[in-house]
Amino acid sequence: MTLEIELKFIASPAAIAELPEQLSALTCQHSAPQKLTNIYYETPDNRLRKLDMGLRIRGFDDRYEMTIKTAGKVVAGLHQRPEYNVDIATPELDLSLFPADIWPQDVDVAALQAELKPLFRTDFVREKWVITYQQSEIELGLDQGSVSAGELSEPLSEIELEIKQGNTADLLALATLLGQKGGLRLGGLSKAARGYHLAQGNVLRESAPLPVYRAEPKASVEQALSGMLELGLSHWQYQEELWVRGDKTSRISVLQAVEVVRQALVIYGGLIPRKASTDLRARLTELAEKLDKKGLDAEEVCLSADYLQCKLVLTSWLANQQWKPFVDDKSQKKLDGSFKRFADIMLGRTAADLKEAFSQPLTEEGYRDQLARLKRQILAFHLLSGAYPLEEAMVYITVWTELQQAIVQQQHAWEDSARQHAVMQPAFWLNGQPR
Repeated sequence: MTLEIELKFIASPAAIAELPEQLSALTCQHSAPQKLTNIYYETPDNRLRKLDMGLRIRGFDDRYEMTIKTAGKVVAGLHQRPEYNVDIATPELDLSLFPADIWPQDVDVAALQAELKPLFRTDFVREKWVITYQQSEIELGLDQGSVSAGELSEPLSEIELEIKQGNTADLLALATLLGQKGGLRLGGLSKAARGYHLAQGNVLRESAPLPVYRAEPKASVEQALSGMLELGLSHWQYQEELWVRGDKTSRISVLQAVEVVRQALVIYGGLIPRKASTDLRARLTELAEKLDKKGLDAEEVCLSADYLQCKLVLTSWLANQQWKPFVDDKSQKKLDGSFKRFADIMLGRTAADLKEAFSQPLTEEGYRDQLARLKRQILAFHLLSGAYPLEEAMVYITVWTELQQAIVQQQHAWEDSARQHAVMQPAFWLNGQPR
């Protein structure tokens, strides 16, 4: 078994053209381009997908390898999935060659193999460089080709950075260096995810609302910080993919994701000094101001150097816990404490802030003046409400969201009734039972 730690980028033609010159300044070993074919398999009822597994046969230089990736996770934009590889003589499946313990107990491996069929394929040319960078050895793979399922296809133009030996800090530093001129954006969809989507008919991807952050039971305050930022990044990646694929309304959702990250930093402002996130907050603020403008070109924004650098700074700040050197013993003790107790206190403060702002009827101008505050605190509710039953939290959040919509849509006849409904809600975090 190997554990992949890598970054995936969608690359523009200009970025690919500049790559050899960029790499010439680094210590690296180049490998000749290879033509690769990957055939992915699935059952008619998508059983592997339901198990969060991916199965493929890869062919290169008349050699074949059967690979299965089991359930993994994405942490701060870094993809981590256990992977098992077996050399095979011909491109034919033989699941018995994998370790038996990777399968759930209720899986009949022989029966599963009998149902597997080719689902989609990727055909591309891969060029590789193994780079010695700081304390690490990092493989850079440049993939150019296509992914196809039946008559449907779309181009592949990707750069992957994978740690062979070393640490994630060096991986992120190299990514920052390569992205200085723009033309790269973090890939939200793997080749396999794109292939599965094509195999399902390439239906229009639907926008997803911002979820409520669900902390693990007995999570610490610090663990919840990581979880909140990961939620923001995940929402950001998903909505960005919709935006660059033509959904112009997703610009607002990308902006919302950026604001989620900013609000998480505000929530933790009493525990983590502002100087710990000075650069990150400045980049997020600048990006939010840009995204707030109408008529933006999604490709131009998402492939810009500043946009990528903002994401990489956030990913590095999260993956390397860069707040640690700035936290004193007293604050660290609080960060080690119960997230639920912390959330109770912060939810109370958030609700009190909104009730102060909306305790009395406002003029039309007054409602507009309070809109930014309302949006920020609704995001805070999304980040802090997950220690209680989701239904109760969503009812509470929805009522405040209805007030926000009334103000945004200038439904002046409904603003005051929505305000009254919102401020009169009981505090579910005081009376409810934790999940």
